[in-house]
Amino acid sequence: MDWLYILMPIAGVKIFWPGLIILGIGVGIIGGFFGMGGAWMVTPGLNILGFPMAFAIGTDIAHMAGKSLISTMRHGKFGNVDYKLGMIMLVGTVVGFECGAQMVMWLERLGSVEKVVRWIYVGLLLFIAWTVFHDVAKRKAKEKAAAEKGETLEAGATGVEWHKTLHKIKIPPMVHLKAAGIYCSAWLPIFVSFLTGWLAGILGIGGGLIRMPALIYMIGCPTHVAVGTDLFEVAISGLYGAATYTFKGRTELVAAMVMLVGAAMGAQVGAVATKYIKGYGIRIIFGYAVLGCMASILMKLVQPWLPQYKDLLNNMATITVLGLITAMSAYIFIKMVQGVKKELAMKQQKI
Repeated sequence: MDWLYILMPIAGVKIFWPGLIILGIGVGIIGGFFGMGGAWMVTPGLNILGFPMAFAIGTDIAHMAGKSLISTMRHGKFGNVDYKLGMIMLVGTVVGFECGAQMVMWLERLGSVEKVVRWIYVGLLLFIAWTVFHDVAKRKAKEKAAAEKGETLEAGATGVEWHKTLHKIKIPPMVHLKAAGIYCSAWLPIFVSFLTGWLAGILGIGGGLIRMPALIYMIGCPTHVAVGTDLFEVAISGLYGAATYTFKGRTELVAAMVMLVGAAMGAQVGAVATKYIKGYGIRIIFGYAVLGCMASILMKLVQPWLPQYKDLLNNMATITVLGLITAMSAYIFIKMVQGVKKELAMKQQKI
C-alpha cells in the first residue's frame, strides 16, 4: 500500500494522499457554505494525517487563501459581502495574526506547540458549540412564546443578542454598514478582528471558525452576510498568513496545491448552497460540525494516557475527520440540488 503515500519534501513526512484530496474537496464545500476557510477541520486533519502541527498550520493557511477568494467572488454576486466591514476588520486581523504566529514559533522552540494548540482548539470548539446551540434554544423559546400570543416571530430575530449591548458603546468614529444593516463604533469590528486574528495565527485558521460566530453574535450581522463577509476577510488575511508562514519555512506547498485543486471546485458548490439553506439551518449544521471536529482532536489528546490504544485512536481520529467532512459535504450538495430543482420547477409553473 506504499503507493497510497507521498513524501512531502519540506516537512519530510509521508502522507496518505487520498486523505488530502478528501480534505480539499470536502472542506471546499463546507468552507464555501459556512463562510470560512474550513481550517478548523483542515489543520487538525493534516496533523492527524501525519504533518507536524507547525507545518499543518502553515500548509492549511496557504491552501485556504486561494479557495476563500473563489468563494468570496461567488458570494459577492449574491450580495452577501459587506466590503466596508471587511476592510475595517482587516486592520485588527493582520496585527492579531502576526501576534499569534509569533506565539506559535515561541511554543515550537519550547517543544509545547502540539499539546497547547490542541487544548486551545478543544476549549474554543466547546465554547462555540455551546454558543450556537444556546442561541438556537433561545430562538425556539422566543418562537414558542410568540406562538402562544398568536404572533409570529420576525425573521431576523436571534436567540443570543450580545450585539445589542455592544452597539450601545458609542466611541467615535461611528460607521454605517449598509450591507449588514448595522450602525456601530468602528472600534467594535476592529477589536473583534484583532481577537479572531490572534487566535487564527495560533490555530492556523483564517479566523472563520471564530469570526463567523463573532460577526453574528457580537457585531449583529445577518447569517448570510456574516458568511460572505467572513470569506472576504479570510481570503485577504489568508494571503498574509500564507506569506508569513512560508517565510518561516512552515508551508508544504505540494500538499497545499493538491488540496487547492479540489477545494476550488468544492467552494463553488458550498457558496451556491447558501442560497437554499439560510439562517438557523446554517447555524445548527455548523454546531454539529464543531462537535465532531472536537471529538477527533480529543482522540489525539488522550493518547499519552492510553498508549496501548494509540493506533486505534489514531485510526478513529482519521475516520472521524474524513467521515465528518464527507458526510457534511454530501448533505450540503444534496440540499443544493434539491433547492435548484425546486427553483426550476417554480419557474416552469410561472411560465
